[in-house]
Amino acid sequence: MLTSVDRLLFVRKVPLFQELRDDFLIRLASVMDEISFDTGHTIFTEGEEGRSLYIVVSGRVRVHIADRELAQLSEGTPFGEMALFDAEPRSASITTLEPCECLVLTQQQLYDAIYETPGIAINIIKILSRRVRELNRRLDGQKNNSLPTMHTQPLVLNHGRGPVY
Repeated sequence: MLTSVDRLLFVRKVPLFQELRDDFLIRLASVMDEISFDTGHTIFTEGEEGRSLYIVVSGRVRVHIADRELAQLSEGTPFGEMALFDAEPRSASITTLEPCECLVLTQQQLYDAIYETPGIAINIIKILSRRVRELNRRLDGQKNNSLPTMHTQPLVLNHGRGPVY
């Protein structure tokens, strides 16, 4: 279990939150829940509704569509953040590869925080914009390949800290 100071320091390292003011980070870190998962636990399944972002605190998770692995994520990597903003089903499943601790931020917690401090919305817009640009670049580079091959590589836009989904 993270202390409140450790939680703040950990959240500060996540690229999605790096540019935020300390007062906002303190508030955001304080509302996140910390959840433990055993090895082999499916955190969420492709196709289900989601309204939470997760950040791996310890352990590793597997991102997959059916049996096809897309990536493995470890400490400091967020996943599921797109579900905070749309009502679309999850695009992949997440299953733990070992015991994991995750911080969880719900859609309502984030919306409440954005209402109080709009700076987080600007960060998220920048990240989503980079994702669209990267996706366009990949599509342009794969004009002669079928679209499903795109899923064999994670979309890496996390400032060198691993893939972002």
